[in-house]
Amino acid sequence: MLAEFSIVPVGVGSSVGDQLAEVLRIVDASGLPYKINPMGTVIEGEWDDVMGLVRKCHLAVMKTGERAVTTISIDDRKGKPNRLDEKVQSIERRIGRQLKK
Repeated sequence: MLAEFSIVPVGVGSSVGDQLAEVLRIVDASGLPYKINPMGTVIEGEWDDVMGLVRKCHLAVMKTGERAVTTISIDDRKGKPNRLDEKVQSIERRIGRQLKK
């Protein structure tokens, strides 16, 4: 499955870079395939692994503040591994060129 998630720390000021850097340290250490983008992080793996990682990231943000808003979008498709890259490559094949990443 693919899951895109974002965590917004609330009440820590206008800069949340330190909290998000900690989240990405956790994601990177997980060993799960992932890609970051300006609005969130996409991870690929089995349900329990992915949801456990999102929970761990959420709890890390909660350690430094009183509130966090975590948004999760899930794309679960049976029998289709390596979708983190394949979904984009599929569109690029249809367009006939690479897209900006």
